[in-house]
Amino acid sequence: MLTIDKLREFGAEVDEGLVRCMGKEEFYLMCVGKVTEDVRLSVLEEQLAKKDLDAAFETAHALKGMYTNLSLTPLSGPIIEMTELLRSRSDTDYTELLTQAKAQFEKLCSL
Repeated sequence: MLTIDKLREFGAEVDEGLVRCMGKEEFYLMCVGKVTEDVRLSVLEEQLAKKDLDAAFETAHALKGMYTNLSLTPLSGPIIEMTELLRSRSDTDYTELLTQAKAQFEKLCSL
């Protein structure tokens, strides 16, 4: 079961996330729970494999907003970096950043 304490152990800036959720723990936990159901990280992986940098930027930017608004810092870090590279349409190897993001996503899902 997802708890505030588990999110803190994960590295989430829970207090910041709670401020954005009007201090309502139940609402915050529900929102974080929705993140674990989101499939856009897999979509981003497919877009990067196809070198569709425009679509990948849009997806990464949406993920960045979601992860950052909920202060899921371990997950938002690699996505923020990817978003900035994609913003400039940098045709680079995104494997390491994607691997980091997927590992943090799996950690979050296992809480």
